[in-house]
Amino acid sequence: MEAHPHHAHDHAHAHEHAHGGGESRLADMLDLDAELLGTYLDELTTWVAEQAAGTPRTVADLGAGTGTGTLALARRFPAATIVAVDRSPVMLDRVRAAALGRGLGERVRGVPGDLDLGLPPIGPVDLVWAAASLHHVEEPARLLREVHAALNPGGLLAVVEMDGLPRFLPDEAGAALEARCREAVTRARTGPDAYPEWTPSLVAAGFEVTARRDFPIEMAARGEVGPSSPSGVRGVARYAHAVFSGYRSRLDGHLAAVDLAALDRLLSEDHPEALRHRDLVLRSTRTVWAARRA
Repeated sequence: MEAHPHHAHDHAHAHEHAHGGGESRLADMLDLDAELLGTYLDELTTWVAEQAAGTPRTVADLGAGTGTGTLALARRFPAATIVAVDRSPVMLDRVRAAALGRGLGERVRGVPGDLDLGLPPIGPVDLVWAAASLHHVEEPARLLREVHAALNPGGLLAVVEMDGLPRFLPDEAGAALEARCREAVTRARTGPDAYPEWTPSLVAAGFEVTARRDFPIEMAARGEVGPSSPSGVRGVARYAHAVFSGYRSRLDGHLAAVDLAALDRLLSEDHPEALRHRDLVLRSTRTVWAARRA
């Protein structure tokens, strides 16, 4: 069987705050996300380019993670310099390595910066991209004002958010279990934070919100997972296992015993209900705001 992407759009990059070994694990998760869903970024960056007033010469990626968005921006704007901003040296090392590996080393520049402390010096820019990063900032209103000041007149800010962790189980019972897990994550505040409707904050910072759009993502992986399975099938299975492992480790005490037992069966290697024996459909949604410096 094979994995079939349907209308895949934007980098699932929930850039959570992580430290030490957790940073490395997060980097691996972001790279897996990029491996599976990176192609959707071309559609999203095309849409962002359509919202821009002209051809950007300098683009900043705030909270760049391992650089999926950075590289997509470099592909979309081949004449631009891309400034990747992240507070993590681990992430910036991955960005630099990925850029060098694709022959983009001269156009991609890494800048260390903790956005909670403000926007680092990045110089005047034409486009700022903030994917799954703005809602982690302690004072987003201040950062938005600083981004507004850093943009050239007519410059564009693209804010990208995801609707929580991806969903994988297409059957009714599985979807209900995932819904309870996502609700428990929200209650326990153990995963990606909910994001607000950014339009009022953008307007308050001086931006004109020119467009807002949802980009749905769907990728189906059918059939038994094994060493001979297509890479897409194995990738979706790995992603699902990582997400459900996270639920199991973080939600003990926050879910009913019957739901914890269901997670154990999904994560089992040999149970008939295990993820590796099931059809999976990776589903998620990205919401994008395009806001121009007035």
